[in-house]
This record gives sequence, structure tokens and C-alpha cells, in this order.
Amino acid sequence: DRLWCLGDMVGYGPNPNESVARLLLQPSLEICLTGNHDWAALGKIDLNDFNPEARQAALWTREQLTKDSKQFLQDRPEQVVRDAEFTLAHGSPRQPVWEYITSTAVARANFDHFTTSICLVGHTHVPAIYFTDSQGIVRSQTPLEDAPLNLRDGSRFIINPGSVGQPRDNDPRAAYALLDSDSGMLTFHRVAYDIALTQQRMFEAGLPARLILRLNYGW
Repeated sequence: DRLWCLGDMVGYGPNPNESVARLLLQPSLEICLTGNHDWAALGKIDLNDFNPEARQAALWTREQLTKDSKQFLQDRPEQVVRDAEFTLAHGSPRQPVWEYITSTAVARANFDHFTTSICLVGHTHVPAIYFTDSQGIVRSQTPLEDAPLNLRDGSRFIINPGSVGQPRDNDPRAAYALLDSDSGMLTFHRVAYDIALTQQRMFEAGLPARLILRLNYGW
């Protein structure tokens, strides 16, 4: 009954305004963060930090956005703390918009940058779990689909639910997670969508071929 979006509402896909509109239509939308591609579409970061295909997509998205869509993206926060238990950031708690958490070493450094027991992040497009064990050592594990994870077992967590758009863990299905805030159980899910239709719209928009093809393989 509550929707938390961890950023990058636009930037790669063929329907940026429709994506924003869909979010705005959700009565359960409680938190919606900004991401690096949202910033790119708004001209808030240097596109030289993007690869050529991402840069082309960002410039195309910038041209498509309506005034209302731009205002919605402009108003998004970089980081939010919810219920004194959850920190939410697009990239990391240390660098909310841009840093990728891709290893236990990077996760270890980031545990010092939030005070809640759980941090939810996106950015990498890859589902991931980093946690502290009983000795305080940071470890990682690969999320299992439909297997509940207990977030109240005494550990601290950095969790990435994966990406609804352009997943990159070799599974082309959209990725998301469901949290039961009463029990503290979080479950990772995947759902198929019409990839061919999305690719056709991207082709018609003139978006880069590599971005179109990668949707077939989830990378």
C-alpha cells in the first residue's frame, strides 16, 4: 500500500513522460527519489561522464520532457529516511545520486554513512544484498526470487531490489521487491513485460541500437 521509487524514472526508455505520468497516478506513491539519469535529463550533471549511448539517450529524453515532467523530476529529493528504520538513496548513502555499490568493499565504506538499520539503493540495475554479520563483518549474498529475507535479524543491510527498467543481471524480466513493514520481511520478485513492444518504440524514437538489444538479455 506504499510505493517507494529509488530514482531514474527516465533516461533509457522510449516513454519518459508516460513513465512520470504513471507514477503520478499511483495513489500509493510515498517516496520518489532522483537519480543520475533524471539529473542528466534536466541538465544538472555533465554528460561527459556517460557512455556515448547513455549520453545520446539522455539528450533525446531532455528534448521529450514536458514542463510538468521536468518539474516533477526537479522536485525529487536525493535521499530520504523513513520510519527511523530505512534510508533510501539512488546510488549510495555516501553519494546519493552517483556512487555505485558493486562490492563488499564499497558497501563497507557506506555503512558509516547512514544510521538506520536498512539502506535501500538502486543505480546498478542489479539485485544485491550486503549485510553485517554477528562480528560486524560486511558480507554479501545474491537475492533469491520469492524467498523472504528477514530484515530484523539484528544485522544491518544495504539492499538493491534491482531495476524495473533495463535489468542488468542477465535476467530480462523487470525486478522489484515487496516489503512487509509489519514483519520486516522483504521478498525479491521478477515480472515479464513486452520487451518487443518497448524495443519497437525505442527503434522508432531513434535510440541507440545497443540499448535496444540489451533488453533481450538483461545486461
